[in-house]
Amino acid sequence: MKILTIDDQQLILLSVERRLSELGYSVKTANTGQMGIELFDSFEPDLVLVDINMPDMSGLEVVKHIKSGAKKGVPVLVMSGNTQENIIMDGFTLGIDDYMKKPVSLDEMAARIKRLVGAPVISDDSQVSNNARMLQKNCVGVVIPCYNEEERLLSTEFKDFAHKNLGYHLCFVNDGSTDKTLEVLEKLKKGSESNISIYNCEQNGGKAEAVRQGMLHLAKDEQLDYIGFLDADLSTDFRDFDDLVETLDQSNFKIVSGSRMSRMGANITKESARKIISMTINLIIRTILRMPFNDTQCGAKVMDRSVVPLLFDKPFITKWLFDVEMFIRMRKHYGKTEAKKFICEQPLKRWIHADGSKLSMKDSVKIVGQLAKIAFVYR
Repeated sequence: MKILTIDDQQLILLSVERRLSELGYSVKTANTGQMGIELFDSFEPDLVLVDINMPDMSGLEVVKHIKSGAKKGVPVLVMSGNTQENIIMDGFTLGIDDYMKKPVSLDEMAARIKRLVGAPVISDDSQVSNNARMLQKNCVGVVIPCYNEEERLLSTEFKDFAHKNLGYHLCFVNDGSTDKTLEVLEKLKKGSESNISIYNCEQNGGKAEAVRQGMLHLAKDEQLDYIGFLDADLSTDFRDFDDLVETLDQSNFKIVSGSRMSRMGANITKESARKIISMTINLIIRTILRMPFNDTQCGAKVMDRSVVPLLFDKPFITKWLFDVEMFIRMRKHYGKTEAKKFICEQPLKRWIHADGSKLSMKDSVKIVGQLAKIAFVYR
């Protein structure tokens, strides 16, 4: 049985192709609507799986071509993050056979395909993993800066998340590590090359430059809707990061930043001394920014890809306080009033200070001097 999959995001195509091939289907993919139409005519599939939102030609135009031709009986299954009722109804009016809203699990996708066209004779469902792997609504790139993180990177959380959340791409930036971080990253990447990559900096340039290089690197990948960064110590939970992405997707914000501000029901743990210093630094930062932020330094942020050049094209003047510089650049570009509308500070549900943090108490004292430098340069 032959299936044609049409989607403009390669991360989705690779995941769908791999799973359907595991099930015994013959699969061909197209990353544009026009290419999909050409393959439909030559490949003669038994079913077409198509996205709606594609840049060159919408999925509905592809459906219209299929359903108005000689092979209009071929089942069409739409799988899209577009949840507008009028779009869905237009699809059924054109003759689609089913509509799946992302995020959706690969298992559900396979079950719906099986219902429409059956399963290949060679398929053995018992040999296929059933671990709730999810096709996400959007493709998201995540930069994870790493400096001498070999022990932390041995955690299975990174690979498990990338494996289960299809549509996420984790880019680990090795910031000139002197331990076995790069070796551990290569092992982590093995077998997951489609959604885990490594950007290697031969010399240590500090967290700001590592994040900057990673963000600019991911910005070259046009399939990514949103790009963000996350600390390698996973003090911010992946579930919280996914919540930040959801907020960004459901709003007009350009940046959603995690906040370690304590709130009812949140698991936010800090050392007492660190908490006092953090509060003092935040007060200084708010004075410099002239904007009401509670926590600019949380290491979990995600943004629309459109603002990446604005925020990261130019090097930062500090190694640790680049978050403050990011927000100043937003304020200077859009103006204070508009910038406040585009930036959302979202309290995290869980955050724990991880042992072995690269930022020492001594570094915290130096921050005051660095803030003075930022205030002078961006005056």
